[in-house]
Amino acid sequence: MFGYDILVMIVSILLMIICVLVGVAFLTLLERKV
Repeated sequence: MFGYDILVMIVSILLMIICVLVGVAFLTLLERKV
């Protein structure tokens, strides 16, 4: 189960990074429109 916990942690970190990147890209697009 140790490897499974590490896998879940890595996936969670990747999802967080993707969410941050999407948020930043969305904000930059909004700023460009304004």
